[in-house]
Amino acid sequence: MQWQLSTMPSDQLAVERIAAGKTLWVPQSTPQWLALLTSAHELFYGGQAGGGKSDLLLGLALIAHKKSVIFRREFSQLTGAGGMIERSRELLGEYGRYNGQEHVWRDIPGGRILEFGGVQYEGDKRRYQGRPHDLKAFDEVTEFTESQYRFLSGWARSTEPGQRVRIVATGNPPTHAEGMWVIQHWGPWLDDQHPNPATPGELRWFAVIEGKSIEVDGPESFDHEGEMVKPISRTFIPAALADNPFLADTDYESVLQSLPEPLRSQMLYGDFSIGVQDDPWQVVPTEWIRMAFRRYEEREAPDVPLTALGVDVARGGDDQTVICKRFGNWFPPLLKWEGHATKDGPQVAALAIGALDGEMEATVNVDVIGVGSSVYDSLATQESVNVTGVNFAAGSNAFDRSGRLEMRNMRSEAYWKVRESLDPTKGDDLAIAPDNELLADLTAPRWKMTPSGVLIESKEDIKKRIGRSTDCGDAFALSLLEGSWLIF
Repeated sequence: MQWQLSTMPSDQLAVERIAAGKTLWVPQSTPQWLALLTSAHELFYGGQAGGGKSDLLLGLALIAHKKSVIFRREFSQLTGAGGMIERSRELLGEYGRYNGQEHVWRDIPGGRILEFGGVQYEGDKRRYQGRPHDLKAFDEVTEFTESQYRFLSGWARSTEPGQRVRIVATGNPPTHAEGMWVIQHWGPWLDDQHPNPATPGELRWFAVIEGKSIEVDGPESFDHEGEMVKPISRTFIPAALADNPFLADTDYESVLQSLPEPLRSQMLYGDFSIGVQDDPWQVVPTEWIRMAFRRYEEREAPDVPLTALGVDVARGGDDQTVICKRFGNWFPPLLKWEGHATKDGPQVAALAIGALDGEMEATVNVDVIGVGSSVYDSLATQESVNVTGVNFAAGSNAFDRSGRLEMRNMRSEAYWKVRESLDPTKGDDLAIAPDNELLADLTAPRWKMTPSGVLIESKEDIKKRIGRSTDCGDAFALSLLEGSWLIF
C-alpha cells in the first residue's frame, strides 16, 4: 500500500537527528516508525496489548513536538512503577527538569515541554480550555468519553512556523459500552459494518458539519452555508505485541493468554469486533441488541403499516433530535437532526408529520420534558395526528412481565420494555437497523432496585457519566410504549 508520510520540517528534523544518533528516543518497530511519519492529523495507534503504545506517545513528545500533553482518564494511572511518568524519567535521564506539582517536564533538549494530565470527571476537561499544545495525546483513549476527547482535541495548535500539530490516541479494543464511540470515530478501520472500509495507515478525510464529524472525499476546503470548512486527515495504525522488543522475551503473552474471554481476544489479538463486557447493572445486554441487528439484515421489510413514532427532541448543544419509526417489530434506520437544526417545536412537529408519510393511524410518542412540550403542543393542534406526550419523570404503575418488579417511573417502564422486547427467549423478535449510536445508547443505562421499584438512571445522570446524551436510545424506547401517559 502507499503510505502517506509527513513533510513537516519538525518531522524531517526528528528523522535527521535519529539518523545522526542525536536523539532521546528511536522508534523500535515498523508501526512506531509509520506512526511517526504518517501525515495524519489524527492517529489511532494500537489494537493489541503490549504494542509499544505508551513509548510512542513519549517518543513523539521528546523528539518531534515542542509543547505536548499526554492524558490518562485518571492521573494515578500515569504514576508509580510502570507508569508513563516513571518511563519518561528513564528516557530523559539527566536531561530536563520535572515539576511534580505541575506534572510538567521543562528544558527538554530542543526547548520542549511535556505535560501530564488526568480528566477523571467529565467537567475536568475544562481545566485545559484554551491551553494550546502541538501534540494532544490520549493514552487508552477508550477510557475517555467522546466529549472529553473532542473538547481537548479542539485546542491542538501551534504558532511556531514548521511545527507539526497532531492528535494521537492509543488503546486496545473497548471493554465496556462507554468506549464504543472509538469504533465509530475510526469507523473505516475498526467497524466491521462500515460500507467503505480503509486499510491500516490509509488517510481518510473528515469535516465537522453541524457539530457532526462527516467523512468527505479529500483535503480540499469547501463552502458549507457560507462557511469555508477545511477537512482534517485521520488514520489507524495497528500495533502488536510482537512489535515491542522490550516485551518480546518476557512472559507477557502468556499473561494475556490466561485472561478470560472476551478480554483475551481483545487484548491478545486487538479484536475490535468482539463484544464488550457488560456492566452487571446494565439494563439491556449488548448481545441482545446485536442479535436484533442481525435479524434486520436477514429479513425483508414486513408488509405492515407504521405502528408508532418515538420522538426525542434536542435540547441544544451536541444533542440530536431523533425520530424512531416502528412497523410492528421492525425498525428502519433512525432519522436524526443536529439540535441547532431543529430550532423550535413547530419545526420538529413538521418533521414528525413528514415521518408519518400519511399513515396517520400510527401513535406519535413525544418526550414532553423541556422543549418537547412545544412539539407536543404543535402536534396536538393537528386533529389527524394521534400524539401522546410522555413524561419520563412521571410515576408508573407498571410491573415487569413476571408481575414481581414494579417500575418506579415512566423512564424505568420504557427501558424495561426495551429489555423485555429484546429478550432472545421471551421477547418480541425485534429486527433493528444496525446503528452504532443506538447500540451505545441502549447499553448505557444502569438500573438499581429501590424500595419503590426498579429505577433506571436519568438521562442527565447518564450524560454526566459518559459525556453525551442518549437521544437515539430514548427515541427507540418511546417508540415501544403503548397507552397514554400525558402528565405535565
